[in-house]
Amino acid sequence: MNKISLFLRIAVAFALLYPAVSAWFTPDSWIGYFPPFATSIVPIDGIVLLHLFGALEIALALWILSGVKIFWPSLATAALLFLIVGFNLSQMDILFRDLPIALAAIALALSAKTTSAATMFLQDADTERKRM
Repeated sequence: MNKISLFLRIAVAFALLYPAVSAWFTPDSWIGYFPPFATSIVPIDGIVLLHLFGALEIALALWILSGVKIFWPSLATAALLFLIVGFNLSQMDILFRDLPIALAAIALALSAKTTSAATMFLQDADTERKRM
């Protein structure tokens, strides 16, 4: 396992796990990050929405930590972080950290695709060599 990938996965997963767990204990600290239109169009209580979002964050974090086919969860994580920042630009003094975490998630996604492409190339080369 690549150590760089491991550290990136731990960093991105922590950025997903911390708010999900913290929101369970102090939901009032986190509910404000939902844009008003989101809480008005979803027909459930804001706290329930917060915990459902936290469950999504935990699922993404565990998938990324597993290291198995992490392209899609990494891309989804980057999109979530960009959306959180985009809908809360007035809180950029706090959320600025989400931007480099989103870029780390994109790096994970790209490394997963690059690794897959490199593996396929090496397998093809190996197959071709065996034919000769």
